[in-house]
Amino acid sequence: MQAPLWTRYAAFFVLAATGCGLDLLTKSWIFNRLGMPGGPIWWVWQDVIGFQTSLNPGALFGLGAGLGPLLVAVAIVALGAIGYWLLFRDGASDWFSTIALALITAGICGNLYDRLGLPVLLEGHDPAGQPATQVRDWILVMIGPYRWPNFNIADSLLVCGAGLMIIHAFWVTSRQQPAQTTTPAPSAQQPEQ
Repeated sequence: MQAPLWTRYAAFFVLAATGCGLDLLTKSWIFNRLGMPGGPIWWVWQDVIGFQTSLNPGALFGLGAGLGPLLVAVAIVALGAIGYWLLFRDGASDWFSTIALALITAGICGNLYDRLGLPVLLEGHDPAGQPATQVRDWILVMIGPYRWPNFNIADSLLVCGAGLMIIHAFWVTSRQQPAQTTTPAPSAQQPEQ
């Protein structure tokens, strides 16, 4: 027996709110502890994983720097599309897609919060006292000598949610489709008389 649809809607909103809240809390905590970018690295695993604050004016890997208003518009459109898909196009038809959409929503909201300049003004960032409209990143990963661009919980949620949607599209959806039976085509030969 499948759970009622409202339970998936409730799970979506709880997971999205929890993920976004976790992202915003960790950003606030680490920036309060380590200060503005350029400060020390707090190594969890020496020269492999650590925490260091940075501000990203763009999107993934800093691409799109200076396009803040466009990135805000894309995020708002994406949230609208997710809401429409969830409520009117069976986005919550199964738990897999519900969880994936919740993770994506949490990630979008966490980074959108920063892009809108909603965090408390970051001391020392803008001498004019303007809000910082850059995404706060803080997780540092070294892959051998390569330094992966800093990221945050919201970025991780976006990547996990997108990965789940790809798995859902190629694996779960194809398994849910009913097996089609094939019937032999009628013979073109006429019966002998």
